[in-house]
Amino acid sequence: MNEVQELAKLDLEDLPELPAICFDDLRQNVLKNLHLEVGAGPVLYLLSPSYTVINPTPNEIISDFIRRKNEVLNYVKENIVYNLAVYSALLDVNSYFIEQNHFLVLARLRERDSGGKRYEIKFYTHSPRELLTNYTDKIYIGRDFIDLLQFQRKYLGVRELIDSLKDQYDNLIDRAQEKMRHPFRYKSFFQEIQEYLSDLINESHNILQSLPPYLDYDQLSNRDLVDINAQYRSIKHYLIELYDEVCEFENLLHFRRETEFARYVTKYKKDLGNLIAYFEIKINGQLCSRIYGK
Repeated sequence: MNEVQELAKLDLEDLPELPAICFDDLRQNVLKNLHLEVGAGPVLYLLSPSYTVINPTPNEIISDFIRRKNEVLNYVKENIVYNLAVYSALLDVNSYFIEQNHFLVLARLRERDSGGKRYEIKFYTHSPRELLTNYTDKIYIGRDFIDLLQFQRKYLGVRELIDSLKDQYDNLIDRAQEKMRHPFRYKSFFQEIQEYLSDLINESHNILQSLPPYLDYDQLSNRDLVDINAQYRSIKHYLIELYDEVCEFENLLHFRRETEFARYVTKYKKDLGNLIAYFEIKINGQLCSRIYGK
């Protein structure tokens, strides 16, 4: 874990200005109550919205980092919420749980061997009253990927999100060996999920190659938008097939009391559900609005 080390190298003047976006109340409140989790060596530090170290007891390295890089941390938080507003439906899908927890969201950053440029972020929500006493009861609500030096995402970020499903599936296989009592009993399910996942990755890559990397609505005709919308909808259908198979697997695991492993499958299902919602709300939804709003 090297997030503190990498973020400490950044200067605010070297970071690009974020686009002007008017946040609704949900995103404003999430930004106000966003907690960061950043690693320094083997230790993961939980920071309050004002950058007080909640847990564990801070050492001089993390304290000095917060003092020197307060403005960079502000930028990182704004960047996270801006990306969620444009390239994700995660907050929309999980708004009920977030609101019930007074908009407290935890963002756990993992640097992706990019010199501090790109991060995978896992998001959780938690009751403010029980954050310190029952931290392990946090609710997983999804993940996203940000590039601090490049806000605009090629293919609306779809390729990166879909490719991450392969990495997560590989992690599921490893967890199965650790957490399941009889992993070979479910061999057929793992094979089916892998086949659906392979179809999704292969077909989505082929489809994306036929689409413009960035959508310039001023240069696209209605016919172009109709075709692009249909292509993105096709990718969503592959996602739905994979989602249905994962749901069936999850239900069987709970029925057979494989609960230690089932929770990892539930997280995988959550990521799939968030991605499907991203297509429905942000991609196909916005394309339809452009097509039929003219």
